Amino acid sequence: MTIITSVADIMFNLEALKNKVLNNYKITKADALNLVNVPFNELTNAANEIREHFCGNCFDACTIINVKSGKCSENCKFCAQSTHHNTDIDTYPIMSEDEIKKKTLSIYNSGFKRISYVASGKNIEQKEFETISKAINEMKRDNDNIKLCVSLGFLKKDQIINLKDAGVDRIHNNLESSRKYFGEICTTHSYDDKLNTLNLMHDEGIMICSRGIFGLGESFEDRIDLAFELRRLGVKSIPINILNPIRGTPVENNEILTNEEVCRIISIFRFINPDAHIRMAGGRSLLEDNGKMVQVRCQCCNPWRHADNNGLGLEDDLKLLNELGFEIAY
Repeated sequence: MTIITSVADIMFNLEALKNKVLNNYKITKADALNLVNVPFNELTNAANEIREHFCGNCFDACTIINVKSGKCSENCKFCAQSTHHNTDIDTYPIMSEDEIKKKTLSIYNSGFKRISYVASGKNIEQKEFETISKAINEMKRDNDNIKLCVSLGFLKKDQIINLKDAGVDRIHNNLESSRKYFGEICTTHSYDDKLNTLNLMHDEGIMICSRGIFGLGESFEDRIDLAFELRRLGVKSIPINILNPIRGTPVENNEILTNEEVCRIISIFRFINPDAHIRMAGGRSLLEDNGKMVQVRCQCCNPWRHADNNGLGLEDDLKLLNELGFEIAY
């Protein structure tokens, strides 16, 4: 890794790299590693220029409905819903079709037109899958403008096809971190298990949403490796999750990332994935200003709002976006 020794060299190299990205250059890992030590203001300003060039000021905002909570068999260290950890959370089985539709319409009518159904667990049972599929069919039939996504764990090819036919235009499945670091996070399933589902989604031509979660103890190189994996898969929706160190999980004592480190992560992701929707997601309310600095300084991410634990209301999110001069994509 080349060490850059002067601010002048950093600014010169950063400007040249930014201009190459604006002209569709795909940066290398060496390029990305050099960005780790670039002065904060220069890095975030350059990333913002890239965001403006490729994405404009229109936000593809999303909110989620947790349709099934808790009792997950997997041992992901960060997750309060795992049966391997002793956490105090609400658990409930799959919502009824009517409950799903009622919650969906409430959010849709408040101003958010993209809504994702999230179910805990490695995968869902067939009856649960049928409940969600039927709700999606009926919601799309009655509200053609609504955008529906799902996060249902590992899926089979026929399930992906069924969801696509029902009207789902994006499926969410998380890589979480780099291949190298994943074994430090979870041992009950593998990185390749996740990639198998993502590759099936890619083969069926459905849009992929896949996130990283940061603050688990991973290195900046791990973060960069994840960004390149997402680029390889052609992922255009990338939530950025900040670890919430939940009591009872193995990472309960991890330090919360600072605003500046979050901005640096997002900015480097923007250089690697210039035309993706990079979304400020879970953990936003843990930042000292509810993530406003990330939007003001960085403005290179589109918001993904966690309806259950983000700590912010729908109206608060819409107000913040309006204050910053952004438009919601409908």
